[in-house]
Amino acid sequence: MKKIEYSPAQKAHFVSKIKTYFAEELNDEIGQFDAEFLLDFFGDLIGSAYYNHGLQDALGVIESQTDRMKETLFAMEEAV
Repeated sequence: MKKIEYSPAQKAHFVSKIKTYFAEELNDEIGQFDAEFLLDFFGDLIGSAYYNHGLQDALGVIESQTDRMKETLFAMEEAV
């Protein structure tokens, strides 16, 4: 899997959320650089797991849709 890249707006949003989390939940301050580093670290560490889970979810939807299409086609068959 290639490295996860965020738009500048996305990265700013995520970094802001990390800083807020540290302040509100841990009663600690984290700087901009450290928050960006943490975002990159967790993206590299668990990003592929979330990506793979998303693929499995998408596969489930596709299989469900395919099953419905098969049922529709079988219902359209004429008795011979």
